Amino acid sequence: DKLTGAWRLVFTTGTISRQKRTGARVNYFPVKAVQTFDLAASKITNGIFFGDWAAVRFFGPMEFNEESRKLTFDFTRIEVFGGALGFDLGKGGAAEIGAATGLGSENNVKLAEQGKKPFFNWIDCDDVIATARGGGAG
Repeated sequence: DKLTGAWRLVFTTGTISRQKRTGARVNYFPVKAVQTFDLAASKITNGIFFGDWAAVRFFGPMEFNEESRKLTFDFTRIEVFGGALGFDLGKGGAAEIGAATGLGSENNVKLAEQGKKPFFNWIDCDDVIATARGGGAG
């Protein structure tokens, strides 16, 4: 249950092709990006912030399999400008937005086309740090 809460994205590994392109295996993520997980309510949010102001946030349901440590999710809503404007997303909509902006992986679009959900395989989580490998390979 240590996963429940808000986690700031600090480093990413990126896809193999991105690692080759940049020459770096680990990249600092300079923008404030925060993911929240609520295991009891089975909900996830993912947002980009300027200070405490949410420029964009995605919301959706999630499922966590404790035995395999796999968390699957699907963002079903997006809100921008601190929540002033929001709309529901169709199936695969968040994956397409992520791939188009560079904030997500093309692999998530492929997963959606196959009827599969994006996911994280959790490596470890304690009171300070959480580590996982995303299905988009980041």
